Amino acid sequence: MRSSSLITLTPLLPVALVALVALGALVAWLGHLGHGRAVLTACLRAAVQLGAVSLLITWVVSSFAAATGFILLMYGVAAFTAGRRITPGRTAWRAAVPVAAGTAPVLALLATSGVISMDAIVVIPIAGILLGGCMTATSLAGRRAVDELNHRKGEVEAALSLGFLPRDAALEICRPAAAQALVPALDQTRTVGLVTLPGAFVGMLLGGAGPIEAGIVQLVVLVALLAAEALSIVVTTDMVARGHFT
Repeated sequence: MRSSSLITLTPLLPVALVALVALGALVAWLGHLGHGRAVLTACLRAAVQLGAVSLLITWVVSSFAAATGFILLMYGVAAFTAGRRITPGRTAWRAAVPVAAGTAPVLALLATSGVISMDAIVVIPIAGILLGGCMTATSLAGRRAVDELNHRKGEVEAALSLGFLPRDAALEICRPAAAQALVPALDQTRTVGLVTLPGAFVGMLLGGAGPIEAGIVQLVVLVALLAAEALSIVVTTDMVARGHFT
């Protein structure tokens, strides 16, 4: 069976998917990466969750209340996932702050400026892209900042002895490491069109849009994502420096 999408739907598709999952898990296991089982569970969860969304999306986009609830659900999962990566303790829930700090103002700016419509079919995917980027940025920045402070306690104490305030001393040590969390988004934006053709661009083309329109949409997504992640990283780093994740 042929499809007009990027993927050709054939009877061998399930076989190819299973083979790819097995390959990823096997490589992770043989390479002692410590994520062999995580590859399997992540792929299984992705299949179940995408299946559920595929069945529910028509109902979700037809109701404002359902769309709002779905976005809040995405936000809760993103915050929980990011917080768990930073710390296994009870303070993990505080990751909700940087995830919201990155997503909310950027989404509000896009909506109030009229760049995106308020239709659920538009807001939901844009919110999902921003939440996903902020989730990754928050977890990477938070984890790196926490690790840096734990490994360089002596330098923090030295800064304190020189008269630095506790927050400023911690920032001097952890900010450079946390800032590296923005590198993936920077590289993606710098190399778009040269290394990869991102999903929004390809999706617009497959949906019948012209190349110029697809390029504009992708540019908006990349710039918005870069701004949102930068906000999340700054807030996360400041929260780590203030001891909110300890």
